[in-house]
Amino acid sequence: MMLNLFIFLFGLIVGSFLNCVIYRLETKQSFLMGRSFCPHCKHTLKWQDLIPVFSFLILRGKCRYCEKRISWQYPLVEIATGLLFILIFNFKFLILNQFLIFNFETITYFLYLLIISSLLIIVFVYDLKHFIIPDKVVFPAIFIVLGFRAWDLIGHWSLGFGILNYLLTGVGAGIFFLAIVIISKGRWMGIGDIKLAFLMGLLLGFPYILVALFFSFLMGAIIGIGLILAKRKTMKSEVPFGPFLVVGTFIALFLGEIIINWYWNLFTI
Repeated sequence: MMLNLFIFLFGLIVGSFLNCVIYRLETKQSFLMGRSFCPHCKHTLKWQDLIPVFSFLILRGKCRYCEKRISWQYPLVEIATGLLFILIFNFKFLILNQFLIFNFETITYFLYLLIISSLLIIVFVYDLKHFIIPDKVVFPAIFIVLGFRAWDLIGHWSLGFGILNYLLTGVGAGIFFLAIVIISKGRWMGIGDIKLAFLMGLLLGFPYILVALFFSFLMGAIIGIGLILAKRKTMKSEVPFGPFLVVGTFIALFLGEIIINWYWNLFTI
C-alpha cells in the first residue's frame, strides 16, 4: 500500500508537469525554462499554487490572483496520471509477474512504460483539444520505443524475431492508416493518426495491436453515434481519433494477453 501511494503521488507530480507541457505546446513555449504562471493573468505561481490536485481544491478551481476559473483538465490529468502509474506497476509487475524483482532490467522497463504512458497522455489531451497529434511528442516516443527495442535486442539476441515482429507491426499499422487516409482523402483520418499507429505497433507488437485497434474503432463508433443521437455532432463533424487510439493502446497494454487468451479459448472449448 505504501509503495502504491508513493507511485500515485509521483504520478500526480508528473501529471502536473504534463499539464505544463500541454499548455506550452499550445503556446509554442519551452517547457524546460521559465516558471509556471496563470494562463489568464500571467502572474507567476508560488509553490502553494502548484500542489497537484490539492491546490485546485483549496483554491476552489480559481486563480489566487485574478480569480479566473482553472480548467478541470489540470486535476483530471494529474489524477489520471497517478492512477495510470499504479496500473502499470500492478498489472505489468505484481499481477502478470506475480512478484516484483528489483533489478536494473525491471526498473528500466518500469521507467520506460512510465515515460511512454506520459507521452500518450499528452497526445490524448492535445488531440482532444486541438484535433492535432503533435510531432514534438510522437517522434520522441517513437525514438524511445525504438531505442528500447534495440537495447532489448542487444541484451537478448534470442529475441531477434520478436524485435522484427514489433517493427513489422508498426509498419503494417502505419500502412493500414495510410490507406484509410488515401481512400477518404483525409476526411476520416489524419497524418498524425498514421504516426501514432506506427508508434502503437512498435510498442505493442502482434497480435496485441489487433486488440488496440479493435477497441479504438469500437469506442470511436459508439461515442460517435452517441454524439450524433444527442445532436452534439453531425455525420460531417470532425472527431479526433487520437484519444481512442491512446485508450485502445492502454487496453491492449494491460489486458491484451487476457483478451487474446479468452478469444482463443472460445475456439478450443
